Amino acid sequence: MSQLANQIAVVTGAGRGIGRAIALKFAAEGADVVCVSRTVENSEKVAAEIRALGRKAWAYAVDVSDPKAVAAAGEKILKDAGKVDILVNNAGVTKDGLIMRMSDEDWDAVLNTNLRGAFAFTKAFARDFLKQRSGRIINIASVIGLMGNAGQCNYAASKAGLIGLTMSTAREFASRGITVNALAPGFIETDMTAVLSQEMKTELLKRIPLNCLGQADDIANAALYLASPGARYVTGQVLTVDGGMVM
Repeated sequence: MSQLANQIAVVTGAGRGIGRAIALKFAAEGADVVCVSRTVENSEKVAAEIRALGRKAWAYAVDVSDPKAVAAAGEKILKDAGKVDILVNNAGVTKDGLIMRMSDEDWDAVLNTNLRGAFAFTKAFARDFLKQRSGRIINIASVIGLMGNAGQCNYAASKAGLIGLTMSTAREFASRGITVNALAPGFIETDMTAVLSQEMKTELLKRIPLNCLGQADDIANAALYLASPGARYVTGQVLTVDGGMVM
């Protein structure tokens, strides 16, 4: 039997990269998937791929940094899908720069999307998770939230905050059988890393014991584990998927 049969999963930032890989992986394992991204075009493109696998899929365009928009989307998702079993908070942005030059707008944009968005979506489904006494929440953090990185103080703060949110929510929800965990990807081959020069990639590989960048499927496989029955006794954890970078 498929690991996620009869499950409804919501994946934010599902339009590309890691989010798309997770959405497709979950669908391949029997889940019906709600695809959330900033544009309906991106959401619908991935939803169509999921339907081609024989699963149900819904496409939503949501600005996750807007709590009111998230709350409204949460209500509609529950009405359309009937329930939510798995929530993956993956939506994220970067606006890099040294702290002395970073604008308030760039700080707010990253924190509001990466951290506030996860808080808003978790809150949107919290009551239903608690009522059904089951659920899996997976927050996509980053190794940068564990080790920091020059020029990314906003991104590092958002991902470190996401780890704190994960642990606190895990404690709040544990008595109802709901698990909350975080994944901390290392450097993964996505649109975000595609802009790196070859020189930068060469230097980066020197810091990764496995000597290669990760693939989106590496993160999707880890997410599948945390969403699966096999992870029923795992909560409040941060799983690094980084080729050994921060060990």
